[in-house]
Amino acid sequence: MSGLAKSPPQDQRARRKNDQPSASRRVPYHLDIEQALLGAIILEGGSETMALCVQERIRDACFYNARHQIIFKAMQGLYGAQNPIDEITLGDQLRKEGNFDAAGGDAYLIELSNRIDTHAHLPYYIERVRDAFLLREMIRISNETIEGAYDETQDVAAFLEKTEQSVFAVSEDRITDAAQPIEKSINAATQLIQFLIQNKGQVTGVPTGFTDLDKMTTGFHAGEMIVVAARPGMGKTSIALNMIEAAICPRPGKEAIGTLMFSLEMPAEQLAMRLLCSRARINMRKLTDGFIAKEKQQDMVRAAKELKASPLMIDDSSGLTILELRAKARRISNQMKGKMGLVVVDYLQLVAGLDSRVPREQQIAEISRGMKGMAKELGVPVIVLGQLNRESEKEKRQPRVSDLRESGSIEQDADVVLLIAKPRDANEHEDMESDSVARDLIIAKQRNGPVGIVPLQFIKHLTRFENSQRHSA
Repeated sequence: MSGLAKSPPQDQRARRKNDQPSASRRVPYHLDIEQALLGAIILEGGSETMALCVQERIRDACFYNARHQIIFKAMQGLYGAQNPIDEITLGDQLRKEGNFDAAGGDAYLIELSNRIDTHAHLPYYIERVRDAFLLREMIRISNETIEGAYDETQDVAAFLEKTEQSVFAVSEDRITDAAQPIEKSINAATQLIQFLIQNKGQVTGVPTGFTDLDKMTTGFHAGEMIVVAARPGMGKTSIALNMIEAAICPRPGKEAIGTLMFSLEMPAEQLAMRLLCSRARINMRKLTDGFIAKEKQQDMVRAAKELKASPLMIDDSSGLTILELRAKARRISNQMKGKMGLVVVDYLQLVAGLDSRVPREQQIAEISRGMKGMAKELGVPVIVLGQLNRESEKEKRQPRVSDLRESGSIEQDADVVLLIAKPRDANEHEDMESDSVARDLIIAKQRNGPVGIVPLQFIKHLTRFENSQRHSA
């Protein structure tokens, strides 16, 4: 029996040995390319070449050779101080940093400067150095993942999350936002103008289902971050579901828009029930009591069939970080084969920060930037629900953008900010007693259009917003 008890660890050790990379394998690096890259920077003087390196996210860690890491770090110091880069200035900088001998001294700097005759091939050198670095990072992460996978005492969910974040970080290093000639942007802008003229003010983006809002925004557009905020109980989730319904169940002749909703607050089943009842116009209060008329049962079957066939996906995972959100959205977009046209997040303040030690306002700023980055990366509008603080209630006024809780950079990152509020002349008693109440959807910010107030009607028993007969401001 004792022999049998010892065999699993022996098998495990054997498997671990087989999982290790072969000793004959060579770590990816190119010393000659690294030398050529450094030589190109010295040859050109550093102004243009270092700017391109920064743009392409080249840093000292990208170099395999320790000398090259030291030299590039000194180049970064000179570039940051707006000083020229040559053998003399570089040698002086290395002396100041106490790394002159470690970098190889004057002899090695001269060798680098004589390594090439032109910096014309700099983009190629950058690409090769960066690719080798990314491969080394993947090897490191893979080895750490294999090592960690043998530790059965750890939390598996946390381990998988850490691994995914590490891989995502490497992928982020690969993506750069390079500048492009104005000619390309002008051509795109001209096409957009022609498209707007042909459509004559019609909805050109994702429709919201609200006539006045669509007129003022022409729908939500790719790359936009739209913030919808209100005090608790004002219907943030309801209006988001109404907008989702308009996207996935369009009018006849219009194509359904693939939609992904992250619900960090409500389970998917509850959201599906609210969406189903709203679509079928079923009184949720009566349904809760177990009563539903026969004709309404038919409406529910019809609505269920429509929603089942719709391109909507709901992720109700809680405690997601912005990295996890973006990674999941990217995967869903791939699954939809590029047909995903809308992302909704309910709601921003429930997204977990990457570092709990950082003040919450800084975490929210990082999350907000990540939301905007996700909209640009996926090329879709991202609707982000958020909460307002109590200031507007205390001062008995309508809310404004500065009332966004932990606003920080939210108001800066957002392309459109919509605030749900009671009308100025709202009667509190009627608001409490009536089943259909007036609400103002305030367009507090819009980068590419007007601001103003869109009047809506909130039907409580349907948890549904509808167009109002009141005039918009």
